[in-house]
Amino acid sequence: MISTALVAIGHDLGIGAADTAWLISVLYLASAVAQPVLGKLADAIGPRRVFLGGLLVVVASGLVGTFGPGFGWLLLSRLLLGIGTSAAYPAAMAVLRDESRRVGRPTPRPVLARLSFAGLGSTAVGPTLGGVLVGAFGWRAIFLVNVPMALAAFALALVWVPADRPRTARTEAGEKPRALGIDPLGIGLFAAALTLLCVFLLDLAHPDWWLLAPFALCAALLTHWQLRTARPFLDLRMIARNGPLARTYLRHGLSYLQIYCVMYGFTQWLEEAHGYSSTQSGLVMLPMSLCALVCSLTAARTKGIRAPLSLGAALLTLGAGVLAGVSGHTPLAVLLLVAACFGIPQGLLGTSNQAAIQQHAPADSIGSAAGLQRTAQYIGAITASSLIALAYGRRASDSGMHLMALVSAVLGAAVLVLTLLDRSLRPRA
Repeated sequence: MISTALVAIGHDLGIGAADTAWLISVLYLASAVAQPVLGKLADAIGPRRVFLGGLLVVVASGLVGTFGPGFGWLLLSRLLLGIGTSAAYPAAMAVLRDESRRVGRPTPRPVLARLSFAGLGSTAVGPTLGGVLVGAFGWRAIFLVNVPMALAAFALALVWVPADRPRTARTEAGEKPRALGIDPLGIGLFAAALTLLCVFLLDLAHPDWWLLAPFALCAALLTHWQLRTARPFLDLRMIARNGPLARTYLRHGLSYLQIYCVMYGFTQWLEEAHGYSSTQSGLVMLPMSLCALVCSLTAARTKGIRAPLSLGAALLTLGAGVLAGVSGHTPLAVLLLVAACFGIPQGLLGTSNQAAIQQHAPADSIGSAAGLQRTAQYIGAITASSLIALAYGRRASDSGMHLMALVSAVLGAAVLVLTLLDRSLRPRA
């Protein structure tokens, strides 16, 4: 929703586009750090508690944004929103794990697909709902609407989400209950390292090279500590041994780097280079949202994971190839095709990578594993925003679009090769 309010916020507070862009970036930063942290908490103390706590943080973010007197308060609101909403996905995956244990069978793919459908649906509806709210009530309604939505979700969760079982019941049969293993030092080092990396990636056009030194220090300290402590926040040994899981993170991050390049870069090009209005650009992007929604459910009907992942990677490469030939005079039908070529993979890859996480992550760490999947996605989003700025400069142009398309084509080919060579994705006998 925030995308429709940035211009109004800038005009009302007397700030420029470079400043309002931080309202997007700060949420990505907060989410990238908070997803695995809250996933770890969901594994340790129970997903229902973590989800309900996250919703209360969302309520606080809405109140801060609605009544905050200045831009700094809006940044704080978006920071809280990133932290609060980060509880949802890893907690949901942990709930599904607990339910799978209760009924004695793996989580059905259609259930994972509906989880993906919910996320994609909110992304599709968000800009439209945001435009209505800003037009009717002003930009502060974008923040205030989070309060009733979070409270409604809180009430529904109290009724429908199963209560957290005792920790002894969440362990596998025959296992002794283990310590919570929250590892605050590991979390702090992880947050510091990831924040430094993301801030560096935010502006590749004018990189702050000095950030790499403290990032390397924090990463080294994090690695040293995680390999020494008995209950690490990041089980680096497990990730190193679990090649399928590590490849899922890499594949997911690279895929969404391309998808976010199109979500933000293509729409900007439509307006500035092709001359479309904001409304027209939104309509051109509609096939992307619709295809993503439909294909998130379609992917669940396949028996394996490899086929939808391969098709999604191939379409990402094809869409990038088409983008490499567009110009300000490209027919509308071709532009709609481009949007579809990136929308179909969004649905296929999202659902299939979720299934891969469920399949390859340790059962007692599914929350933190799912959180790391989203971290990879948000790093891709942050990198995409910097690539767009690097390719376009001050204004979107055909040459900038062609450069971005070339990079996307190379990444798409890499994801396709990575998928085809991954033996862990082959159907099991």
